[in-house]
Amino acid sequence: MLHAAMLRRGMLAWVSRVGVVLVLLCCSLSLLYVMTCSPSLALPRAGPIHPSLGGTGPGIGAGAGGTGGARAPAQSGRPPGVQSYQVLLQEREEQHRLHISSLKKEIAQLKEALQERSQQLKGVQESLKRAAGGPAEGQDIGAGSQGGGLGEAQGARTDLQEFLRSQLSKAEVSAGTRLPSEYAVLPFESFTLQRVYQLEMGLTRHPEEKPVRKDKREELGEVLETALHSLNMPSSQQDSRSASEKTSKVYSPSDFVEGITRTEKDKGTLYELTFKGESSKEFRRLVLFRPFGPLMKVKNERVDTVNVPINIIVPLSRRTDKFKQFMHNFREVCVRQDGRVHLTVVYFGKEQMSEVRSTLENTSREVNFKNYTLLQLDEEFSRGRGLDVGARAWKGGNVLLFFCDVDIYFTADFLNTCRLNTQPGKKVFYPVLFSQYNPTLIYGSPEHVPPVEQQLVIKKDTGFWRDFGFGMTCQYRSDFINIGGFDIDIKGWGGEDVHLYRKYLHSNLLVVRAPSRGLFHLWHEKHCADELPPDQYRMCMQSKAMNEASHGQLGMLFFRHEIEAHLRKQKLQQNSNPKKA
Repeated sequence: MLHAAMLRRGMLAWVSRVGVVLVLLCCSLSLLYVMTCSPSLALPRAGPIHPSLGGTGPGIGAGAGGTGGARAPAQSGRPPGVQSYQVLLQEREEQHRLHISSLKKEIAQLKEALQERSQQLKGVQESLKRAAGGPAEGQDIGAGSQGGGLGEAQGARTDLQEFLRSQLSKAEVSAGTRLPSEYAVLPFESFTLQRVYQLEMGLTRHPEEKPVRKDKREELGEVLETALHSLNMPSSQQDSRSASEKTSKVYSPSDFVEGITRTEKDKGTLYELTFKGESSKEFRRLVLFRPFGPLMKVKNERVDTVNVPINIIVPLSRRTDKFKQFMHNFREVCVRQDGRVHLTVVYFGKEQMSEVRSTLENTSREVNFKNYTLLQLDEEFSRGRGLDVGARAWKGGNVLLFFCDVDIYFTADFLNTCRLNTQPGKKVFYPVLFSQYNPTLIYGSPEHVPPVEQQLVIKKDTGFWRDFGFGMTCQYRSDFINIGGFDIDIKGWGGEDVHLYRKYLHSNLLVVRAPSRGLFHLWHEKHCADELPPDQYRMCMQSKAMNEASHGQLGMLFFRHEIEAHLRKQKLQQNSNPKKA
């Protein structure tokens, strides 16, 4: 009994010891497991970044501008790696959103252009079918007409694309073409952000100038915008490019260096733009081409000028000899050839008034011409005032006006050009006339000067296109009255024509400005009065200088003493060596 009790106490003690040992062992294992599996304080290493995010390495420990060390977690409590991913995702998402918006805009524009061309080509196809005696589109019977229409539309798009590609292949873009001489070369214009540098200037343009015309500004702005869009294309769009073409630089207008452009009028316009590269010795060049599409018929109309008279208005003060010369041409062209002209002469002052009246009456008797009006103003000469009075004096309805000067020579063809290029409420005509140089300088001496009719030759050494003058113009009386007429406060020479011209430019009327082969300004010695204001006097003197002779002829006059000395030396040498001569 005693032995059984002692055995039972020994077993209890052993079991308790074993339990304690097992508890301690479990605690140790738990502690060891906790220590082994607890997260490290250092930044976790992330796996590879998705290619669309632009990463290539196995980790992002360095961050955006970090050095790879541990960084404190953000206030949101999220790991820094997740935040970096979100920032990159947001940046890429914004970049792709902008690119998609730009592509949508371009696609819409292309769709609109293709639709226009499709309609145009469809009309051409229908015309050809009608000419061949076949049914036009939409006249086919049955369901086949719909399929045929879709096929024709698709074919029209294909034809248009092939046409535009052929325009590019025919133009001088990647290769030159054989030219007969140096005069057949089509020069480029160069341009920067603010300036255009041009060779073909005329007399109103400058070798360096800002693009004044709106269409030119918008053209170059669109070209620059397209080039920048191409350079800044997102990386996902650059995957198709070679490694040398890919770039991480964001280009802006300040990186544009210069560009050159030229237009082949039957093919299209070529643009070559140069931008700063990623280093000082590196550049990026883009070549763009705007092909011209096929011709489109806009209008086909019949214009009847039989019942379109012209009221020619001439302001005059003295200069009766020039007026007689003017009336000689008027009698031949307006009375004998055209026959649909009224002449209004506005004379300033009383001196020589009787001679002017006598010239008109003699013309009336000789050719039975009664369609003239002589108005007298007893005041100081003002061209604008005279033309304004002459235009308002007409009482025969809406007539076509031709504002003219006494030293102008015109042909019967010009009178028809005047009628064809004007339309009441729609068009006014501002021809560029050919201004004659001093005949004495052209032909060497007064004895060699031919009659006026033989002097009217359009050549470089006989005159120039007077593209800075706006005094000769054709417009209907209703348009002249509605626009407000001339500024009659301008006295003396010049200025009034420019003011009227600008009024039309600021209106909705179409201003037709073109050289006219039948309108000439006869040379006469010009006197610039001391009483003129400074701006008018300067304009007068500039006009006087340009009227004398061409650049080459003025150069010969300037160096005439040197040329004469050379000729004398040549003559002496010939006299001293008669055998050699």
